[in-house]
Amino acid sequence: MAIITISREMGSAGIPIAHKAAEKLGYTLVDGDAIRKVAPDYGLTPEAVDKADEKPPAFVQTVDMQTEAHFHQIELIILEYALKGNVIIYGRGGQDLLRDIDSVLRVRITAPFEERVERWAEREWLDPELARVLVRKSDQQRAGFLKYYYDRDWVDPSNYDLVVNTLHLSEDTAVRIICEAVKDTNLVGRKNEAKKTLQDLIIRKKIETGLFSKGIIAGLHQYHFHASVQDGVATLDGHVHSEEERQQVIDTVEAVNGVTGVIDHLDVRQYQSSPMEH
Repeated sequence: MAIITISREMGSAGIPIAHKAAEKLGYTLVDGDAIRKVAPDYGLTPEAVDKADEKPPAFVQTVDMQTEAHFHQIELIILEYALKGNVIIYGRGGQDLLRDIDSVLRVRITAPFEERVERWAEREWLDPELARVLVRKSDQQRAGFLKYYYDRDWVDPSNYDLVVNTLHLSEDTAVRIICEAVKDTNLVGRKNEAKKTLQDLIIRKKIETGLFSKGIIAGLHQYHFHASVQDGVATLDGHVHSEEERQQVIDTVEAVNGVTGVIDHLDVRQYQSSPMEH
């Protein structure tokens, strides 16, 4: 179940490199088109995908919760593609979503900013100044997306196994390097263990999407509530705001396909009144 993730910057040639690598390896390319193709099976409209895909949510709570719910469903789509193996996950924070999977080859495609601006202007027949604005906006949006959902610096090279600068390297050279790297024995030898970890990760994501879909998680801050899964057993940590909410969470988790047991470590803590209310 070989898995490659490709993080790219606009204008870095990430798109053709991902397509060529997928074709050469015979892998499935999991990009925006692939996600939109199966989105209806997960209850997602094309509009919902476009709003949540690689974008940090707006700072409006009701919109945030809906966007985050859709984001978790997109993550579930990616994870279930990954479980099938022999995939290239293009963008979407794949390297962070799969950070606990040791057999993943994490690739980043980059190039200097001005070079990327020039390439994008030529590719899209744009005024160079407009291309500069679009490339900068794309960088900021993707950096914000990863910072919001994964609390990670997008450009930190330590989060990747392979960083390819396409300023001087051709697309074909980049593809050849990627195709060789995925065969590394350190990655291949971890596939069986990775599959088990990935199955538990999918169950955890189903728990999160279930809680979102029922509106339960709307009142639970991500720093106060956490679900983990090992061998199908879900462990719930943090706190909820009432016994009724605790039972709702447990009932929802127990109903998730693949959950074989629930360990409840939840505390019940009442909301504290705001000083403004006294």
